Amino acid sequence: MQKFDAQIKAAELQRQLAMLTGHELAHVKPYGKHLLIQMHRGDSLDTIARLTETTRNTYSSAFRSHTGRWEPLPGTGDIATAAELVVTLLAPHFDSNN
Repeated sequence: MQKFDAQIKAAELQRQLAMLTGHELAHVKPYGKHLLIQMHRGDSLDTIARLTETTRNTYSSAFRSHTGRWEPLPGTGDIATAAELVVTLLAPHFDSNN
């Protein structure tokens, strides 16, 4: 992903996450071929998941386990589909009350 393209896709994913969660606590940071999904927790950002572009406009997803390793989540799709999958499977991490 080129830098400008990655920033556009990160902004799109961030809009999708805000729509799906009903809040704007999720932040998306482009990092190489990945889009890191981070949640504001007090004064810090916790990286909880990432999307990786596997082919043009198709993404796989993974979550960061308690050991710090990336564990794959099932399914692939465009940004909207991948965002919905991540929010559904990792719902407790997106809860604004946690």
